[in-house]
Amino acid sequence: MSGILVYALHDGEGNFNKNSLGAISEAAKLAGELGGEAAAVVVGKVGDDVGGELGRYGAAKVFRAADVEEGLAQPIVDVMAKLIGEHGYSYALFGGGLLGFEIGAGLTARLAGGVTMEVTEVQAREGKLVALRPVLGDSAIADVAYVGEPGIIIGRLNAFDISESGSGEAEVVDVDVELSEWSTKAKMVTRGEARGEDINIEDADILVGGGRGLGEKDNFKLAEELAEAMGGAVAATRAVVDAGWYPYAAQIGQTGKTVAPKLYLAAGISGAIQHKVGMQNSENILAINKDPNAPIFEFCDLGVVGDLHKIVPKLTEAIRAKKSG
Repeated sequence: MSGILVYALHDGEGNFNKNSLGAISEAAKLAGELGGEAAAVVVGKVGDDVGGELGRYGAAKVFRAADVEEGLAQPIVDVMAKLIGEHGYSYALFGGGLLGFEIGAGLTARLAGGVTMEVTEVQAREGKLVALRPVLGDSAIADVAYVGEPGIIIGRLNAFDISESGSGEAEVVDVDVELSEWSTKAKMVTRGEARGEDINIEDADILVGGGRGLGEKDNFKLAEELAEAMGGAVAATRAVVDAGWYPYAAQIGQTGKTVAPKLYLAAGISGAIQHKVGMQNSENILAINKDPNAPIFEFCDLGVVGDLHKIVPKLTEAIRAKKSG
């Protein structure tokens, strides 16, 4: 039976990271196709009710290492290595994020497993998992199969959809782990976010993306006003970030962040492949561009050919009028 173990990151206050919930949902689906089960790992002071809630997303069991601090990779590697060794899990799956990358890499080295990073899709084929990841500047997709066990799969941000497919609460099982000497060298001083912006674009349901078509830095106020009217956040392309028009925290694309909002409105963005890979999983994509041959029109759901400097202010005005009326 091929089981899948998933690390579930939380904020210490009972809130799980959405990429972790997506990974659990994906693991549950894949484990079902393989004839196995998905289990989650949590560390720190997580209550039975909070841990059990992961059953809603398909976790059959939740292992809790209460004495291990959240946020440091090496202690979590110790926990997951013990569980894989004792329970024979064939795969470890991680949602996107820096901590998941660090834990996954450490687990790979510890167990001499195979690892694939920046995975955008996982498929069950002939009783085994195959990870799909973009290569060559995201211009092609590589299929990666695993020789031996365990297989370590680390997803790209927002690669896996959250699905409440579980039947109820998961069983919470406490785990005692003797930490390796090197795993206790680092200490957590404080924990928090350092993104440079008040809004995390990875969690926003509505994003207004601004590109070079805005013309200059000051014109980003058009995107900001529209985003505010719709209750969303502002994103940017690499070109405008490099030009100093907008902070890196808002950059989407191959060298930025991957997002999957309900609506992505692209204002003055051509839609180069490097940007596309960061936002192509958006539920709805609306593009405004004066160039009818812009690549973004090939994959957007609705395209408007015209001057964004005239269209965006009128759209913002219309939304505000609708809300106030």
